[in-house]
Amino acid sequence: MTESLLTSLDQADFFRTVDLRGRTLGRAALKAAVPRVHEESNRDAEETVRGIIDTVRRQGHTALRDFAERFDGVTLDTLRVPREALRDALAGLDPEVRAALEESISRARRFADAQRPGDIETVLDEGAVVRQRWIPVGRVGLYVPGGLAPLASSVIMNVVPALAAGVESVALASPPQKAFGALPHPTILAAAELLGVDEVYAMGGAQAIAAFAYGVPAGEGEDAIEAVDLVTGPGNVYVATAKRLVRGVVGIDSEAGPTEIAVLADASARADLVAADLISQAEHDPRASSVLITPSEELAAAVRGELRKQAPTARHAERIVTALSGPQSGVVLVDDLEQGIAVADAYAAEHLEIMTEDAPGVARRIRNAGAVFVGDYSPVSLGDYCAGSNHVLPTSGTALFSSGLNVTTFLRAVQEIEYSRPALAEVRGHIEELAEAENLPSHGEAVSIRFR
Repeated sequence: MTESLLTSLDQADFFRTVDLRGRTLGRAALKAAVPRVHEESNRDAEETVRGIIDTVRRQGHTALRDFAERFDGVTLDTLRVPREALRDALAGLDPEVRAALEESISRARRFADAQRPGDIETVLDEGAVVRQRWIPVGRVGLYVPGGLAPLASSVIMNVVPALAAGVESVALASPPQKAFGALPHPTILAAAELLGVDEVYAMGGAQAIAAFAYGVPAGEGEDAIEAVDLVTGPGNVYVATAKRLVRGVVGIDSEAGPTEIAVLADASARADLVAADLISQAEHDPRASSVLITPSEELAAAVRGELRKQAPTARHAERIVTALSGPQSGVVLVDDLEQGIAVADAYAAEHLEIMTEDAPGVARRIRNAGAVFVGDYSPVSLGDYCAGSNHVLPTSGTALFSSGLNVTTFLRAVQEIEYSRPALAEVRGHIEELAEAENLPSHGEAVSIRFR
């Protein structure tokens, strides 16, 4: 750890304090008050990503190869990972890592299989039937980060619910790694092989999202990359921005950008556990967000002390301290647990831990979060790997309207209407009246003509 970062542990901006005590704030004011990444930074990312998407659309494989050289420092022989590379990665996988992946897959499958909703049929009257069928999307593009951390677990989190939903065409992208011969990280390849995914591409960042969204024609000695219907998976700010920009061309799961954790804790919480969990997410990315919400000044001081104690000894200390010193991290002091719940709901964290007395009761009152972790023995790290839940979750406050990745992400609810002649006759007059009221008489005529 550098001398400058050791010094930053004592600076005022290290895990800064936002004091909301004694203030009555509305929902919008609460959202503005909580720690966040500066909007200017996000706007800069958007400008860059627009250029990347446009270049991929115009130049196809040439652009993808150029971006691999520019961002990943590799010269690609082929974008698509050869089949034998997948097999070799699994064959060379450490047995203990394989066992861990298999356990994670097993638990994720059990939870995913239980999520699939059933089709329904409602008989409104004799001969009047409305059905709803759940149909999987045809093709998905799954993104797996591989830069600062090669997230092999994200292969599981993307693939398992897609397969449980019945998706037939699955493609996976992960950044090429210079250390591994311009292939994605071997543990990522091994996880794909374990799950039976053989369409894997060595491409990362916004360019991978663009390739999936728009497709890439054959060229440069490469087969075409077929466009997908849905893009899912976590990533850095550029990946999340790219997903936002292609939404509408394709579906996306959510804007799963740089990770964030909020811990809602009272005086009963253990400061060492709170600090360890905040650090665990800060090690993902210098832009990661770690936030403590508490009515206890004593706990806040103790947690800050633990952060100063634990962070310097971590393997990724520089990354962690940078994240904890950023505007997106800090402690939010509140009057009481009631205000703490309101702040947590306004923040809408990707991961929200509850470390309070009666943690299950408090958790039931939370409305906005990607996932809620209840009590001392449910850390976010459990959800990252082996809880059975999914760790691809909405970030940056989008949990206000988005859900974490799940089986229904890969399904569409298609409604089917079947009326007989007598059943249509029963509502004919109502349709004609409403059509006239809306000044759409041809709507009514489309029904009337059937009875002449």
